[in-house]
Amino acid sequence: MEILFPKLSVDYRGIVRYIIVPKLKNHMRAIIPVAGIGSRLRPHTYTIPKVLLNVAGKPIIGHIMDKIIAGGFDAATIVVGYLGDKVKEYITENYSISVDFVEQEERLGLGHAIYLSRHTISKDPILIILGDTVFDVNLSAMMKGEYSSIGVKEVPDPRRFGVAETKNGFITTLIEKPENPTSNLAIVGLYFIKHPDILLECLKEMIKNDVRTKSEFQLTDGLQMMIERGERIKTFTIDGWFDCGKPETLLETNKHLLSQNSTHTSPDGVVVIPPVFISPKSTVKNSVIGPNTTIAAGATVENSIVRNSIISEAATVQSALLEESIIGSNATVKGGYKRINIGDSSELEFY
Repeated sequence: MEILFPKLSVDYRGIVRYIIVPKLKNHMRAIIPVAGIGSRLRPHTYTIPKVLLNVAGKPIIGHIMDKIIAGGFDAATIVVGYLGDKVKEYITENYSISVDFVEQEERLGLGHAIYLSRHTISKDPILIILGDTVFDVNLSAMMKGEYSSIGVKEVPDPRRFGVAETKNGFITTLIEKPENPTSNLAIVGLYFIKHPDILLECLKEMIKNDVRTKSEFQLTDGLQMMIERGERIKTFTIDGWFDCGKPETLLETNKHLLSQNSTHTSPDGVVVIPPVFISPKSTVKNSVIGPNTTIAAGATVENSIVRNSIISEAATVQSALLEESIIGSNATVKGGYKRINIGDSSELEFY
């Protein structure tokens, strides 16, 4: 919000007066933790961090950055760890908003990651958004609310998630991965915090007293401490929640994003079945592409049929029939009709 405030001024005659000048607008900051190894997406994550995997024409974190910028955010803190230099390189080359990078050398939990970011956080509201998840949500509408709020989705088995118990529209209890959940409202990784100073106080106390759940400092425990200190936190429902943590969910996210905004060229001799993304910097010849297929920059696809798949940067596919496949950067596939999950710089030939 822009606020006017008085400033003392002395003119050339030595007369003291007050003038009214505008105070600069506060930054709207998003905190994006991306320090994870991404073990469920190996072999791809042996060479690149999970958030740089390509879906629908750009890395996962690119979709997140575009979303927060469209929502009015002009500052971000990105918590990096595994292969963090590659994340820094991508962000600095492609985005001009103010970004602070914080390194989480030991992966001690999401609460720990946020606490490491404390020097970048003021008393102004913040958005915490996990770096391996793509959301369909109106961030501007969410931030207009009077209270802190956490994104949730009803799921059939919430034991893999943090869950929220509510009463009269407000959260009463947050539990990390309960064995016997009493609520099916899964916390999906989007948190709007109106009073981050209180959250940091709670996280500081947790770390000082070594309060851990499942060996980590959990953000849910810090938020629960806020609630116990009187902070009122609501939930908001997110229907469009797309996890990128496993090969099958990565392909599902690719499919969804392409359905929202697919782009492609149509080279001669190529049949395109939308939705697809075909980079103008790729080479595609004598092939059928789509539906639900991404072909990244530098990739080459020749004499092939590719559907429901991701062909990453500088990969080569020749004389192949591929479905529900992920081909890593600089990998080569020649011949065959298979479902493939092949990592970077690999070669696979069928005879």
